[in-house]
Amino acid sequence: MEPIKVITDKCVGCELCVKVCPYDAIQMINKKAVIDIEKCTLCGACIEACKFDAIVIYKRSFKEQEVTSYSGICLYAEHRNGKLASVILEIIGAARKLKEDLNENISAILLGNGMNSLAEELVLYGVDEVWMIDSPEIGEFAEDVQAELVAEILIEKKPEIFLGGGTIIGRSILPRVAAKILTGLTADCTELTIDSENKLLSQTRPAFGGNIMATILCKNHRPQMATVRHKVMCEAKKVKSGHEGKIVKFNHIKIPKTKIEVLEFVKEEDITVNLVDADFIVSGGRGLQDPKNFVLIEELARTIDGAVGASRAAVDAGWIPYSHQVGLTGKTVKPIVYIACGISGAIQHLAGMKSSDIIIAINNDPNAPIFDFSQYGIIGDLFEVVPELIKQLKGLTGSKNK
Repeated sequence: MEPIKVITDKCVGCELCVKVCPYDAIQMINKKAVIDIEKCTLCGACIEACKFDAIVIYKRSFKEQEVTSYSGICLYAEHRNGKLASVILEIIGAARKLKEDLNENISAILLGNGMNSLAEELVLYGVDEVWMIDSPEIGEFAEDVQAELVAEILIEKKPEIFLGGGTIIGRSILPRVAAKILTGLTADCTELTIDSENKLLSQTRPAFGGNIMATILCKNHRPQMATVRHKVMCEAKKVKSGHEGKIVKFNHIKIPKTKIEVLEFVKEEDITVNLVDADFIVSGGRGLQDPKNFVLIEELARTIDGAVGASRAAVDAGWIPYSHQVGLTGKTVKPIVYIACGISGAIQHLAGMKSSDIIIAINNDPNAPIFDFSQYGIIGDLFEVVPELIKQLKGLTGSKNK
């Protein structure tokens, strides 16, 4: 059933609805209003303008569901350029922990063209069933098509939990899916556990600018859906030999035509190390005092073959692009070594880097909160400390080369 309808018997062809429609979605044909569903956003302007009650919007009710028929843990297997997204191994790791409490199988939805090798890889990491649609008709950037196919599979298979990555793609597809199947979605989770009393999925995420951690439950709708923030959960390891998974092809589901036309894909050229995947990160904050002083951070990063990060204060001041921001509203990172230079350690910044293996803080304020989270702290002027670090590190590098 279409979400909006013109009752032709009541329509008198007055054209009031045509005049008020902000999306040019209504035209008159044979003196009757006709609505283009592709353009209509259900804003309701036409209903308010119509004096004859000739237009009706049908809204689906968000009723409590029968949840006992749902079981299992499922994940959306995002991939790019023939490789699984790095966050997927983290989601599988989280799913395997949930499996220990629920004793239910892990499945993965895999969509695309030439997916057999990725399906086998998912099984190697502990996925019990891969629900796959392998077809050249599924475009890599056709998020509308993929959302429709994911929804169809979820309706058919009825998993109790459905997880995806808090990536650009995950944040685009999963909300569409949640809206289609009428369930809730908790975005950007940093922790997933099973409530011991009611066996519900406890979905924990930062709220109110990172000042509190909110735990959310979805009691009356299924599946319980969540996206997982990158670099906050441990990656799954390959399972021991003996684990057998199954690849199930969903060829019976019709693939819809995409409404998205990809004109061109321009790969971002970045001469620096990718911040999220970097093993070593050097970040600068307000203590740098001037944007030109970021050359110190960049040189130290180059010396250790690392990436350049920044606090929100430095980004907001226009000293460095947003792509370098680490924190709650930036990127979450988990390097081997994180060096914070002139960063006080606001909770929003800590939320993005506190999972680093080793944190080294350089700050002239001995009471800076960053020191409470650091394995190593240097109390001093960064304009003296950083150049000395660069000198010492280059000396070590030079002696090795000799």
